[in-house]
Amino acid sequence: MVTDPIADFLTRIRNAQMAGHRIVEIPASNLKKRMTEILYEQGYILKYKFEDDSKQGLIKIALKYDPSTKQPAIRSLERVSRPGLRQYAKPAEIKRVINGLGVAILSTSKGVLTDKQAKAQNVGGEVLCYIY
Repeated sequence: MVTDPIADFLTRIRNAQMAGHRIVEIPASNLKKRMTEILYEQGYILKYKFEDDSKQGLIKIALKYDPSTKQPAIRSLERVSRPGLRQYAKPAEIKRVINGLGVAILSTSKGVLTDKQAKAQNVGGEVLCYIY
């Protein structure tokens, strides 16, 4: 049983990249599906596929690497808010990740958004993770 599914999601991607895998499979949930869509929209992964099985379903993610250096596109995945210590931010308090080069993923009242989308819609929420 996983106590923190978001940390498990990030760790599976991190471990697959360190091992040099092309594809990683992750148990699905609506939150993880939206986080996967954000990773794709921001250009951190090549593609993704949602598969339904008899249980909760799977997310298959094709990881992105630099062709010349074989380095992964995602340099760092950091979990910010944890079950033991939740981190919330108002729209004015949302920090820029590496001066705007990275992305913060927030869970807001208007859904799961990036830091830029949350600021544009003037909503705050729980800061789930930083990606760069």
